[in-house]
Amino acid sequence: MRGEDNLSHLDTENRMKITKIDSLSSVELGPYRTMRRPIEHREKGVFIAEGEKVVRRLVDSKLNIVSLLMTPEWAERYSPLLEGREIRDGLYLAEKKLLEEIVGYGLHQGIMAIGEVPPPALLGGLRRSDGRPFMMAAADGVANSENMGVIVRNCSAFGADALIIGETSCDPYLRRSVRNSMGTIFQLPILYTDDLASVFPKLKEKYGVRVIGAHPRPDSEPLSKLDLTHDVCFVFGSEGAGISSRVLDVCDSLATIPMHNEVDSVNVGSSVGIVLYECRRQRTINIH
Repeated sequence: MRGEDNLSHLDTENRMKITKIDSLSSVELGPYRTMRRPIEHREKGVFIAEGEKVVRRLVDSKLNIVSLLMTPEWAERYSPLLEGREIRDGLYLAEKKLLEEIVGYGLHQGIMAIGEVPPPALLGGLRRSDGRPFMMAAADGVANSENMGVIVRNCSAFGADALIIGETSCDPYLRRSVRNSMGTIFQLPILYTDDLASVFPKLKEKYGVRVIGAHPRPDSEPLSKLDLTHDVCFVFGSEGAGISSRVLDVCDSLATIPMHNEVDSVNVGSSVGIVLYECRRQRTINIH
């Protein structure tokens, strides 16, 4: 198989197992075959990374990698990145024709990985040590995995300290979420809760965090009029129903994004980007 000689040093120096395959039938390759069956992945505590940028960010992260599956051409390019990187089950090499059998070849392009979902973050471990104000986001009723991936990407892009996933939202480690996040999920602390509405009183009472719902209502304030320079958690809801009534009841304030042309809402991922940008802008120029 092409590229085998160029990878031999990984096998000897890193003791990384390199396996050439001509079939996807082995048990170890099961998650690659079941990329559309997220329940199985969740039960095993693993996720799928697909595509060059996402796999590269996984390799560069501190997360545990179960295995890599790619063509010899990709393996040659990744050889320098894999030096010193521990891969539990090793690197599987397959020709393009075989990898085309896996759903979504146009997206993964013959380079994939299985990673271990990290332990969830804990509120007590998220406080900043540098004294800067805290900024986090929470998802309420966001069931679309692609939207969730965009939310994660915007949280990472604008420096959110964590993302809270409520009981009615999908897991950001779903295949499409990971892909749409472009691998930024690997650096973002994720908290899970079975009762999102009960988390916010704890945030306010124990940590002094102000909870702001991004929700258009007659009593909502324009985003730019709010003081966002202190510890804050923004809540984002589904595109259809918005934030649930139980969660709205425990928000300290509601914010709206002024819009033109009688448009009343934008995609939830766009909302996250706009809100977090405004928060970061206020803190950068310290206008309050």
